[in-house]
Amino acid sequence: MSKKLWGGRFAKATDPLVEEFTKSIQYDHKLAKYDLIGSIAHVQILKRAGYVTTPEAAKLTRGLKSILATIKAGKFNYDPAAEDIHTQIQNTLYTSAGDAALKLHTARSRNDQVVFAVKLYCKDAMNETMDCIERLILALEGLAAKNQEVIIPGFTHLQHAQPVYLKDYLSAYAMMLKTDSGKLDYLEKAIKLTMGAGALAGTPIRSGDYKVSAGGIKVECTTNSIYAVSDRDFLISALNVLSLVGTHLSRLAEDLIIWSTKEFDFIKIDDSFCTGSSLMPHKKNPDVLELVRGYAGRLLGNTVSVVTMMKGLPLTYDRDMQLDKEPLFNSFEIVLSELRVMAGLIKTIKFNKVKIEEHLEDEALYATDLVYYLVKKGVAFKNAHNIIGDLVKYSIDNEIEIKSMTDHELSRFSDKFRNKEIIRLFDPKVSVESKRSVKR
Repeated sequence: MSKKLWGGRFAKATDPLVEEFTKSIQYDHKLAKYDLIGSIAHVQILKRAGYVTTPEAAKLTRGLKSILATIKAGKFNYDPAAEDIHTQIQNTLYTSAGDAALKLHTARSRNDQVVFAVKLYCKDAMNETMDCIERLILALEGLAAKNQEVIIPGFTHLQHAQPVYLKDYLSAYAMMLKTDSGKLDYLEKAIKLTMGAGALAGTPIRSGDYKVSAGGIKVECTTNSIYAVSDRDFLISALNVLSLVGTHLSRLAEDLIIWSTKEFDFIKIDDSFCTGSSLMPHKKNPDVLELVRGYAGRLLGNTVSVVTMMKGLPLTYDRDMQLDKEPLFNSFEIVLSELRVMAGLIKTIKFNKVKIEEHLEDEALYATDLVYYLVKKGVAFKNAHNIIGDLVKYSIDNEIEIKSMTDHELSRFSDKFRNKEIIRLFDPKVSVESKRSVKR
């Protein structure tokens, strides 16, 4: 059984059921690197405060850096019997640093030790996520550039609405992702790496001694020790933004799923990003996109689970807060995986321009352009709206194309109509270029 960071006042060994129920090594080993960086900084603080000698500090630093190198090389074996990764690192350090390792936990509690590591993990994961978002944005922009003259039917309520440029459609998703990245950037910069909270009341070490640098990061003393150990807002904020990223990816996935159906047939996705059926040999399924859509629920669930867990906790630290890590790790892993696979998939998409042009023949797409045609001739918008509504209904009920109607037939609805003038309005290029509020 792994040696614990606590004990002394207990007369009995921990029941094996409790050991199994309370341990977190199975997931918090992902904090190992960040815990070690924090410990290296803590050694500097202890040396400044006079709690460890210069030789002891050197021995501890060497030992911690050796473990860190092992972890970076992927050669560190996690002990399933350890209570958590912080305990295992402490015990591993003892084998190289001896009794000096027993001083490492001076003026330190896992309460502040863990939150430091989680904050550093978040900052690292946020930067990686922003990099992946940028790569997906570049893939979307590349697809738009290849098809910059393509016009597609725009939809509201999944019904034909108005023609739009494909590049504008793809740009809408790029803008969603840029907004998400901006939120992550703000959160990453807002996270302050602090020490000195102890369990909740602070430590005997002077605040100035906590201003150190280690592993390329800067540490400062907490301004409120109670807040430091009880705060998980930074984590919840990260989960919230990740759930938004997942939601935006899910919406993109849904559009691509619809467009890839035989009924729409707007796009072809490369075989390398699709799967087949174990029974039906003809199937080519967009499983990647369906999983992206499905994971949006998991991401939202992770956010809700942590908020729900935190909502009733009294200050300061409670063991419930151990349960914040699995949802956090899971959400970052899901989003990073989604961003990478979506960037690859987007690059393979080919548009079926012939099928898209068939959809653009639907006269209903140009109904709003006909309204503005009448407005320009002095008809009030509301009246023009009603006129075109009647015209469209007449066209559908009688299976007559509007652009084929004579001036006489059109005059039944308004004497402002001229066939030779409205024919040109049934052109997707004319329609999209008439929208001057859109910056291109």
